[in-house]
Amino acid sequence: MSVAKRKLGSSDLSVSAISLGCMSLSGTYGKADDAGGIALIHHALDRGVTMLDSSDMYGWGHNETLIGKALAGGRRSGVVLATKFGQVQRPGGANGVDGRPEHVKAACEASLKRLGVDVIDLYYQHRVDPSVPIEDTVGAMGELVKQGKVRALGLSEAKPDTIRRAHATHPIAAVQSEYSLLYRVDAEETLKMTRALGIAYVAYSPLGRSLLTGSVKQVGDIPEGDGRGRHPRFAADNLARNLGFVGSIEGVARAKGCTPGQVALAWLLAQGPDIVPIPGTKRASRLDENMAALNMTLSPAEAASLSAAIPPGAAAGGRYADAQMKAVYL
Repeated sequence: MSVAKRKLGSSDLSVSAISLGCMSLSGTYGKADDAGGIALIHHALDRGVTMLDSSDMYGWGHNETLIGKALAGGRRSGVVLATKFGQVQRPGGANGVDGRPEHVKAACEASLKRLGVDVIDLYYQHRVDPSVPIEDTVGAMGELVKQGKVRALGLSEAKPDTIRRAHATHPIAAVQSEYSLLYRVDAEETLKMTRALGIAYVAYSPLGRSLLTGSVKQVGDIPEGDGRGRHPRFAADNLARNLGFVGSIEGVARAKGCTPGQVALAWLLAQGPDIVPIPGTKRASRLDENMAALNMTLSPAEAASLSAAIPPGAAAGGRYADAQMKAVYL
């Protein structure tokens, strides 16, 4: 099945306008189910998804291994395989970050092995290492391109000036960061730089970790063991405020005969052809719903009305807990 494509910066990569974030297949939102995850990936490819987004820290290698199994047996062709490096485990504490050139190379080799491929199409630095100049990290990533192990480079959760410096070292094809109707401040600031440099913006959590789908009405709707239960935006007082904003999306959905999630994705797509949302899911029915957002259109007036109803900075609760926020947008 063919769907609309969007180009990743100045690279030769074009991807489905809505692609698939695979983090949820590795235990973030409840126990992982490998057979179900492989089936979901196959279903996504059959529905026209062409980019699969992973990281070496999703399940600490599990996610890449799972994708490798899903792409074995002839499913690799036509898939833009994106993964990330940079976060490292620190027993008994928060994750660390390692952007040293030697780690870049070792992490890439490990990801290639887990994925079972010879080349990674889009390789991101997952988190910026403040102790290593971005020029050093991206310089090492550029060497991977020269060696044919990586096709294009990306950054995740990088500030505009970091993006500028990185792009001056080696062309950056895509920057990935959170972007949705609820979380726009950092994204819209970043977009000024990515657009000036001709870099694509890959939007993760475009549905606000399901909040914008209307499926969560109270804290009790979040299953035990689900990571959303520890997330600031789902804390009781914050959730009540955020659900008021979701009501604006639900109103548009009723008027257009679609789902709130489809409205949220259509709004993102309407922000520009350089934006590629990567909603994650474990359910084929939800993936079908997400992809159907490509068949609906918000008029400029409708998109502007939603933007006004949920202005930047209006959401209650941070993008991450305070300790985690220290590692993002650097």
